[in-house]
Amino acid sequence: MNVILFDNPTIRQDLLPFTFTRPVADIRIGILTIYEKWQKMLQVKPSFSTQPYLSDKFPTTLTTDNFWINGAVCPNVELVDAIQTLQPGDAIAKDNMILVVRTSEDEVPEIISGTINQIDHPVTLIDQVWKIYQLNGGQIRSDFKLITKGRKSAPINDIHTRVYSSENIFLEEGAQVRAAILNAENGPIYLGKNTLIQEGAVIRGPFALCEESQVNMGAKVRGDTSVGPFSKIGGEVSNSVIFGYSNKSHDGFLGNSVIGEWCNIGADTNTSNLKNNYDNIKIWNYAKGGFKDTGLMFCGLMFGDHSKCGINTMFNSGTVVGVSASIFGDGYPRNFIASFAWGGAAGFTTFQFNKAMETAAKAMERRSLPLTEVDKEIMAHIYKESAAFRVWEKKSNSHTS
Repeated sequence: MNVILFDNPTIRQDLLPFTFTRPVADIRIGILTIYEKWQKMLQVKPSFSTQPYLSDKFPTTLTTDNFWINGAVCPNVELVDAIQTLQPGDAIAKDNMILVVRTSEDEVPEIISGTINQIDHPVTLIDQVWKIYQLNGGQIRSDFKLITKGRKSAPINDIHTRVYSSENIFLEEGAQVRAAILNAENGPIYLGKNTLIQEGAVIRGPFALCEESQVNMGAKVRGDTSVGPFSKIGGEVSNSVIFGYSNKSHDGFLGNSVIGEWCNIGADTNTSNLKNNYDNIKIWNYAKGGFKDTGLMFCGLMFGDHSKCGINTMFNSGTVVGVSASIFGDGYPRNFIASFAWGGAAGFTTFQFNKAMETAAKAMERRSLPLTEVDKEIMAHIYKESAAFRVWEKKSNSHTS
């Protein structure tokens, strides 16, 4: 079976800024990325069909018989069973959206030649940025079952750690817990390989801590939170997803938020996730070119890859930050911050590309990973594509002309 996870163009736009730097299926929700979920459930290694500028890093593998799967769909048993019965030319759809098509063509066909099978069972579709945290708890539960089925957890040997519902807690090899409270009564707690929970941390499930990541001393972690690999968290974190290779190490509140890769949240940074008048929160939507109603009362920060913020930064509810932005200074910055922005509430200038790449390279070196030429080409494309949103550049050009 040759599986290709494709980006639906409309969904990809709605998932910016996170899809600036990755295909839709490379988004982490629950314990695993969508790609990793499909890999485990189908027992094959999928490839991607995404934007041309991302294709060198995320290539497509084609054969004469391809299963094209919408990369925004999280798999479940019913959908996997339905895929196994597909005949060439057939497709699976939900509410008139194509989820899967089996074809010999080298792209998703505009016209389905075979039968379109409409499914009735629920499907988890990540088609808006806020759904990453909103549906995260359910995905932690399903990933936990998938990963731990038939396996035995490593033990918690620390006598000073307090555990509730131990049957819902799973530790991979090398995971350590020191004088912490783990409460899995409301959902599972998964601790990946070589993870560390430091002294005094209080954690409620559902919670996922992926490989080599760490919860710092005294942290308070509420449910429906996922921390990707090689990351650190501290302070108070609630219903948030950190993709990986990012740090929110210090005190400060992060709630109902999504943090990309290679990000750093400065000490005592706080995100508002609730408006004082309890209205629905609107956030910047790239597809609309304006603010879109989430329909939610709680929504915090959407923080693109390689972005950073300084100490004591304050983010209003529903703030969207692009890729490789650097935010600092007093007051609340605006609710939409473009990629490669440099500044804060007092105003922005442009984080020049070469300087931004120097910072990215240094951050990646700390995890013994290189900033490759392919990575730089991707970032150069984003730098150019996002220029239209850096409105201060237009003002500067008009003053000098």
